[in-house]
Amino acid sequence: MAFDNLSDRMQMALRRVRGKGRLTENDIEEMMKEVRLSLLEADVNFKVVKSFTKEVKEKALGEKILKGLNPGQQVVKIVNDELTKLMGEKTALLELNLTGITKIMMVGLQGAGKTTTAGKLANLVRKTNNLKPLLVALDIYRPAAIEQLKTIGQQLDIDVFELGIFVKPSVIIAKAMVYAEQNGHNLIIADTAGRLHIDEKMMQELVEVKEILKPHEILLTVDSMTGQDAVTVASSFNEQLSVTGAILTKLDGDTRGGAALSLRQVTQIPIKYMGMGEKLDQLEVFHPERMASRILGMGDVMTLVDKVTDNLDEDDMMSLMEKMMSGNYNYNDFLKQLKMIKKMGSLGGIMKLIPGVSKMMKNSNIDEKQLVYIEVIINSMTKEERKKPDLIAKSSSRRKRIASGSGRKVSDVNKLIQNLDQQKMMMKRMGSMNPQQMASGNPLSGMTAPKAKKGKGKNRGGFRR
Repeated sequence: MAFDNLSDRMQMALRRVRGKGRLTENDIEEMMKEVRLSLLEADVNFKVVKSFTKEVKEKALGEKILKGLNPGQQVVKIVNDELTKLMGEKTALLELNLTGITKIMMVGLQGAGKTTTAGKLANLVRKTNNLKPLLVALDIYRPAAIEQLKTIGQQLDIDVFELGIFVKPSVIIAKAMVYAEQNGHNLIIADTAGRLHIDEKMMQELVEVKEILKPHEILLTVDSMTGQDAVTVASSFNEQLSVTGAILTKLDGDTRGGAALSLRQVTQIPIKYMGMGEKLDQLEVFHPERMASRILGMGDVMTLVDKVTDNLDEDDMMSLMEKMMSGNYNYNDFLKQLKMIKKMGSLGGIMKLIPGVSKMMKNSNIDEKQLVYIEVIINSMTKEERKKPDLIAKSSSRRKRIASGSGRKVSDVNKLIQNLDQQKMMMKRMGSMNPQQMASGNPLSGMTAPKAKKGKGKNRGGFRR
């Protein structure tokens, strides 16, 4: 997952001061050595590392910290605040023209994931702002890019405007704007051509497209795996086009973090979105304060709440909860629960959003295939068996048949039976507890369950109206 190595090193550095009732200058010095090394290993720009460590050190050595209560916790807060500032401090919102046509120009080098990101962005803006997008294929030098955009458009049921590879991009974009107006599209996302490196011809073509389109946003797609090299690329594009924002891709991979931590500070280009997977719904708004919390192992409850709100239906959640509390929970409900979890993304990614869980998971691998195996086992049951779990629990011949039909072992079927029983027992126990007992044993008591799919939160999609 993104920033894993950086996160581990930063947390290790902060352990030197966390929880200490008294700090010395030497404690701060030792911590800062670790912090500096962790940032350099993450391929963060050297000048950024220098200014960051200087700021943290100066604030951490302040008399108020060294002589105050809980100095270790205050130092952790300083590091968290400075990391947030490094990545932009506030969430950068996308400019939308809701009285006319919003025009967005996607730029970037070849291989950064620009075409896929154009589709993801169209899907997100349509979902959160109820706009009608038009994807425009301007990469005439790579026929595969046009076909890829058309395929993405078909998958998302979004129109794609293209005139093949023999028409100049400046002509295509001019005709696309007329087409959008005639067909009621109020969002244009232009997928421009990329190269393996920056050249004069490409830049001139992008300038021509910009002059005709007059975009509200010019978004640079940056491969986060490239580290601080992304800064050089961003600076070149920004010089010619005045880039308004960046989208970091491949943050679900083995990303060191150099791009995210260097880009804003060096180029002043705000990071607006991040790609968290290959699926077309895996684009998230970039929140600097949330990312800082993730890096320091503090979890990210707000993103978790957003995922629940965006992906799960409130009525389904309440219905499932009622069945669990009543003791009538069966394998159909178990399967429904699994599908809800899968809609929210990878299980490992979800678990890391919960404060404290990332540390517990450090040396444990979550095998996503286990969820698939459970589905296969449940699908090998009869309708009656799914409704009445006791039929399987009391019959070894049924368990053998289900194991054989699913290609799993009988022990796997037995584990599933145990899991179901444990869930029912836990919910039954919770149902019998009074509110005071639940409050004392449940750290989430008093929280209201987020309303799902009944009105989005403010700036959920990261847009400025």
